[in-house]
Amino acid sequence: MGKPTGFLEYDRRLPEDRPPKERMKDWKEFHTHFDLEKLRLQGARCMDCGIPFCHTGKLIGNTSMGCPLNNLIPEWNDLVYRGNMDEAYRRLSLTNNFPEFTGRVCPALCEGSCTLGMHDPPVTIRNIECHIIDTMYAEGKVKPRRPEKSTNKRVAVVGSGPSGLACADQLNQMGHKVTVFERADRAGGLLMYGIPNMKLDKSVVDRRVKLMEKEGVTFKLNTEIGKNYPAVKLVNEFDAVVLCTGSTAPRQLTVEGADLKGVHYAVDFLKANTKSLLDSNLEDRMYISAKDKNVIVIGGGDTGTDCVGTSIRHGCKSVTQLEIMPELPEERTPNNPWPEWPKIKKTDYGQEEAIELYGHDPREYLTTVTKIEGDDMGRVKAVHTVNVEWKNENGRMVSVPIKGSERVRECELVLIAMGFLGPEQGLIKQLTLKTDARSNILAKEEDHKSSLRGVFAAGDCRRGQSLVVWAIREGRQAADAVDAYLMK
Repeated sequence: MGKPTGFLEYDRRLPEDRPPKERMKDWKEFHTHFDLEKLRLQGARCMDCGIPFCHTGKLIGNTSMGCPLNNLIPEWNDLVYRGNMDEAYRRLSLTNNFPEFTGRVCPALCEGSCTLGMHDPPVTIRNIECHIIDTMYAEGKVKPRRPEKSTNKRVAVVGSGPSGLACADQLNQMGHKVTVFERADRAGGLLMYGIPNMKLDKSVVDRRVKLMEKEGVTFKLNTEIGKNYPAVKLVNEFDAVVLCTGSTAPRQLTVEGADLKGVHYAVDFLKANTKSLLDSNLEDRMYISAKDKNVIVIGGGDTGTDCVGTSIRHGCKSVTQLEIMPELPEERTPNNPWPEWPKIKKTDYGQEEAIELYGHDPREYLTTVTKIEGDDMGRVKAVHTVNVEWKNENGRMVSVPIKGSERVRECELVLIAMGFLGPEQGLIKQLTLKTDARSNILAKEEDHKSSLRGVFAAGDCRRGQSLVVWAIREGRQAADAVDAYLMK
């Protein structure tokens, strides 16, 4: 695919992000695009590799291999190289409902399994994908697709995150009448309020939601099932219900002082910031401000990075990101071979900005919090930490504090970014649904059926906290299962 010798002739190139010094002053997206000619050369690097692992979408143990959506990556790489963007978009749309989302926020599992990546930097698949869809939008070629006929079957989708949107989109195209219920004031779920604007501009989410409305999907906002809309009523009024409520119960920090003023979950910090930004450009002050504060972010990953980037834009005094795990290697290790996802150290936009501003990486590894200290007013004033080492005890790796490594850090804002334990349990208990050992809704991947007839589950509330691309896959699969159930 592409140019047969392209991978030998052209190096991997990505468009330069907006400089940290410039972008940290605003909330605009920091990624940019190539012109078409440069993009064509990147498409030309796609090899005629025989077996393209990039779109396999498999799990090896706990590691992903290739794109979970089974995107036809070699095909649209070849079409981009040949300058046929319209056909590239058609092929891309066959498997991915929202390439404008995955092209911005997906970690690109496909690139981790690119055959070229065995010996050279992989093809810039994610950037090409994003450029295809953005070009089509810019040229006015992404148009509403109204279903040709209706089945008159009514389906409720609870939650408008990536799995809910994908499920609703698929079901609507199948001819079912779909209503999406969202408890927030805007549709999009984590796409809207869980990911900061500089990574995913909210106009991109709104654009897709409006397109889906034109196609016939109904959105009911400010509607929380089980609270201001009875769960029993929902089940009785619709022919099928799909729960796409996400995994939003945060992992708690169980140390002294965790309940002090100034200690917040990352999800609350990020959501309030985005809502205030959209409502008033932050002028209403209805957000948790990091301005002039020493900020400590507990936890790594994308959410921790987002907290770092957001705190810097507020004008924090300092920001430190604590990770209990060891620093990852710069290159693959022998126990992490291709085509597994490479578990290597990556410096994301938040760390880049902190390095630019403070002169050092904000991340500190093998460090855990032992206590949060407050002042006389019950507000955070310091965080106590200790370094740890990981040891094998009876077949389990456990973290052991290192004596003498204790430290007290001045701090006025603590952000907990330690991941999520599972879905919130209120609605699950109201519907008396069975759950698995991790508190997720019990439903098999083959049919997504819950323990209650006519109720299905998809996304993080079924499989646990994961990536946007896996959520879209779940939504698509659940739609197929619902369609089979309704049209049996």
